[in-house]
Amino acid sequence: MSYKRLSEQVKELTNAQRSDTFVRNFREAVRTGQFKAIYLPGERFTMPKEYSRRGQTGSYQKDTKEMLFDYTPEFAEWFEEQNRELAVSRKGGSIKATQETVEAGLVDFEQLAQQTQEKMQASFEKGQALGKSRTKPRRTTRSRK
Repeated sequence: MSYKRLSEQVKELTNAQRSDTFVRNFREAVRTGQFKAIYLPGERFTMPKEYSRRGQTGSYQKDTKEMLFDYTPEFAEWFEEQNRELAVSRKGGSIKATQETVEAGLVDFEQLAQQTQEKMQASFEKGQALGKSRTKPRRTTRSRK
């Protein structure tokens, strides 16, 4: 059996600012029996999330109890799902496309490429239509009789 510390797993999160949510979800999974874990008495670790107080400068971090859990393939799968969900910031609502997120599989490259192509085509067509609307209308000359 392979055991791992919660603090080590938290360091693997894509979005460190969501570490508090991950720890809460992890404890909920342990509480419901999804995974087996134990508290390590007297040991604590500092979560990477930085909190800020309203109206004050600077930030602070919180400590939480250290846990040791059984690292299984089921846990690895659960962690990947949690990491993907938590990678999305609450404000933005979507994962920013970067080389790291594409390589990690957090965003679909093919879908983004298709969207980019559609945006470029729409921009091109808009420019063509604008150019045509600015041309002077040609007057047809009538022959005088």
